[in-house]
Formats: sequence, C-alpha cells, structure tokens
Amino acid sequence: MSGNIVDAADAIIIVIDAQERLAATMSRSREVVGTICRLVRVAAELDLPVVYTEQYPRGLGRTVHELEDVLVSAVGPLEKMAFDCAMVSSFTEALERTGRRQVVLLGMESHICVLQTALHLLEDGYRVHVVADAVCSASELDHAVALERMRSSGVQVTTSETVMYEALGEAGTEQFRRVLEIVKEKDVAE
Repeated sequence: MSGNIVDAADAIIIVIDAQERLAATMSRSREVVGTICRLVRVAAELDLPVVYTEQYPRGLGRTVHELEDVLVSAVGPLEKMAFDCAMVSSFTEALERTGRRQVVLLGMESHICVLQTALHLLEDGYRVHVVADAVCSASELDHAVALERMRSSGVQVTTSETVMYEALGEAGTEQFRRVLEIVKEKDVAE
C-alpha cells in the first residue's frame, strides 16, 4: 500500500505533548483532546501501536487527564526537552521497536514540536501523516502556516475520520461497528 493511505499494518500513532499547562493556552484544545482520545481508542481497536511524549513535564504538566484512560497500553510518557521528538533516543528506540514506517502525528503545538518531528521523520524515510483536527497551536495563524509548511514538504495533512476509515479499510465487519460507535461520539460531544 502507498504511503498516501493510512495502512493499519504499518501505521503508528504518535501523541506529542498533549499536556495540562500547554493545553490551557491552545486554541481549540478541548476539541483537539477529544479527537486525540477517539483516535487512540480506534488505534486500540485496530491494534495500532501508540507512543506519547511530554515536553518538560515539570514546567508544562503531565498529559491531560482526559487521555489517561485511553493511553494505558501506550508507550510513554517519553519525557523530552528537545522540540523534535526524533532527536530523543527513547522516542526513536520506541518507534524503531514497532517496525512501523508510517507515522500519524497528533498533539501540540502544530508549529513547534509537531512540525519539527514531522519534517525530521520525513527526512528519515518515514511516511508521515499529520491529523489537522488533532493538532493545535496557541495561534491559529501558527497552526495554519505549520500545516501548509508540512504539506508542501511532503507530509500528508489529513483529518481524524479519514485516518480512522483508511486504517479500517472496509465496512460491514464487527470491527467497523465498534469504530463507528467511536466516530459517532464526535456528533454527541459537539
């Protein structure tokens, strides 16, 4: 399968720095955290590995509590000081251990840690997808410019439902019904 379609057999979900104090300053953080929760739950249904990071947790707090329950089987939190996750050995080792070559990035902030990680992983030969409705910045301008910069560099900029249905691949299965229930939660929450 090409790198343009999310492939459940080769994809990994990366949640970057969805932390308490950081989220408090983000535009759309409530919606983004809800979207991340749904994506992580779908990842569990489809057996996609999940890794998550925390940037300087002493200053920015721990991962937001809404994500705690859904991240129980994820690898992390991988603490870091570098903005670019790919500059952190615990992250690159966790990623390499999965053997996956397609990364789906979620988290905070679009124009800093998400952008730098996306561009570095792309250079390292990974097929990179950034989920536009599951990343955010404090400034909408920073968010928009980051998405455009990533897109023009070769990153696939996508949406959460696109990722869910691409990874799922087909309807009519029991797995499809379980994923559909998670997707429908979005409509209830809004």
